[in-house]
Amino acid sequence: MSIGAACPSKSQSLDGVTAAAVIVTILAWASAFPAIRAGLQAFGPIELGALRFAIAAVPAAVFLAVMRPAWPTLPDVLRLMVGGFLFVALYTALLNMGEKTVSAGAASFIINTNPIITAGLAMLMLGERFSLRAWLGTALSFAGIGLIALGEGQGMRLDAGALLILGAALCTSVTTVVQKPLFARHKPLTVSAWNMVLGALFLSPWLPSAESEFAVAPASGIQAMIYLGLVSSLVAYGTWAVALSRLPASRASNFMYCVPPVATLLGFLWLGEMPTVLGAIGGIMALIGVAVVNLRR
Repeated sequence: MSIGAACPSKSQSLDGVTAAAVIVTILAWASAFPAIRAGLQAFGPIELGALRFAIAAVPAAVFLAVMRPAWPTLPDVLRLMVGGFLFVALYTALLNMGEKTVSAGAASFIINTNPIITAGLAMLMLGERFSLRAWLGTALSFAGIGLIALGEGQGMRLDAGALLILGAALCTSVTTVVQKPLFARHKPLTVSAWNMVLGALFLSPWLPSAESEFAVAPASGIQAMIYLGLVSSLVAYGTWAVALSRLPASRASNFMYCVPPVATLLGFLWLGEMPTVLGAIGGIMALIGVAVVNLRR
């Protein structure tokens, strides 16, 4: 029996709760890219991550203390440790370090290898099915993200920063597949809370240096760090857990192709950044690809 057979999703369709969780996650993670860039002006890459999840871990720990969910078994603890280390600590460190040298468009292209990796792992480890139509939709979305990256005019190059971001994408894919079985036994917000608490503990050795940087950080950097902690972490990780608990892993991760087009739109609305023609075409392609994957026969 495959792992996936033991942990079926609660829902295979986009009901109201699932759709809301997906939309909030997309908006929160799309806005995280400019927030990370702003935060890196004041903090080191790992220090920014340490402060971000220290903020998120406090209400997460309070949630666990008040709700007192069932204590995880040893196998569940190992899956939660994977989430805390890979999905929170290592992912954040790799993405932040990569964004110091890689443009936003190129970063979004590289990080969006995640749905492709996740789909492959979910087929192998969870027994999920991903149809030819779904693969075609995924290819269309991935090509669209590539156009967004090329539209920035900085080209694509495989440097150290790009490899770091590719490592961040792999962290997300592995965690998605490893933690999917947890939702058969634990509520999504419980899994999310444990991820943030454990991730904050893994990042805690960098808190002393982060506190020194905080003392001299400008208001814009502090505001970006607080936003990342409360919205892009506490809220988004929770809504992502809800979406993952109600959809197959491969399908849930495919919605992340919506993040770069939404980030481009937010840049236009908030900062007046005009997207290029290639970027606009790429965004439309990415959204159409997501629709193709999730179109019901």
